[in-house]
Amino acid sequence: MNAPTPAWLLRDEVALCPCGCIGTRNKIGFVDKTINGASTVLRQVLFTDETASRPGVLQRIDPRVKVITTLAFVVSAAVVRNITVLVGMYAVAVAVAAVSRISIPYFIKRVWLFVPIFTAVVVMPATLSVITPGRVVLPLGTWFGHRVGVTAQGLRSASLVVVRVATSISFVALLTITTRWSRLLAALRAIRLPRMFVLVLGMAYRYVFHLLSCVTDMYEARKARTVDVRTGTMSGRVFVSTTGGALFAKAHTMSEEVHQAMTARGYTGDQRTMSSSRIRAIDFVWFLTCAALITIAVLVDRAIGR
Repeated sequence: MNAPTPAWLLRDEVALCPCGCIGTRNKIGFVDKTINGASTVLRQVLFTDETASRPGVLQRIDPRVKVITTLAFVVSAAVVRNITVLVGMYAVAVAVAAVSRISIPYFIKRVWLFVPIFTAVVVMPATLSVITPGRVVLPLGTWFGHRVGVTAQGLRSASLVVVRVATSISFVALLTITTRWSRLLAALRAIRLPRMFVLVLGMAYRYVFHLLSCVTDMYEARKARTVDVRTGTMSGRVFVSTTGGALFAKAHTMSEEVHQAMTARGYTGDQRTMSSSRIRAIDFVWFLTCAALITIAVLVDRAIGR
């Protein structure tokens, strides 16, 4: 015989009103937001490693070839002066992401969420008539007796910069998402980048995530030992300052120990991987395809610009 459902489970509860007139809501402090952001970064790195192991098109290409073609695309995007051609190059990047089994919403959000939007904010003053004279398409009143507004020429120049930045970042994001970090460092060293540059880049990458993990562990330990979890802003500032000092001392000590351990194990500054690095037929096909696309984009841009 089944037991009846308890009355307290069926009783209606008063929910919190969206306007805040009933009940109270706990606000997340800036320390919690920072820790959550650090955890998000770690999850994104794990997702990137998982994406780099998928059987996509770019995942099969040798990292050295991918680095060279990415640099070629970035240079060509800097040379092209027509927005239509840049939009076509961006469409190529999205298509390559699709055939590389990368989530298109994730790829678009990763590209547009930070640098292009920041670039748009930076170049926004260039759209005004006081900086870029031309045909006013959006009047904004007068300033010291002069008509001020957004000009068509300013909008075109700002859009060109934003689309160019987004296109360049898209190809760089394809390289970083579809390539494991160790293989990417080995490819950078293979194209004769300075050994010290690759060493510092690799160590900084590892240190960032190690220190983020340390901060997360320290904050969770603090919350586990705190009776009153509703800490104020002053307490959060004290925690941030003390944690920063502890992390600085820990990073300095750990850097010496890691360097000594690496040197004792025969590290010479060159990045080594377990996988073989041979140029195959698919790498030649990818290189020729990228060369053809870049040539077409540059020729079309020159033809439109005449």
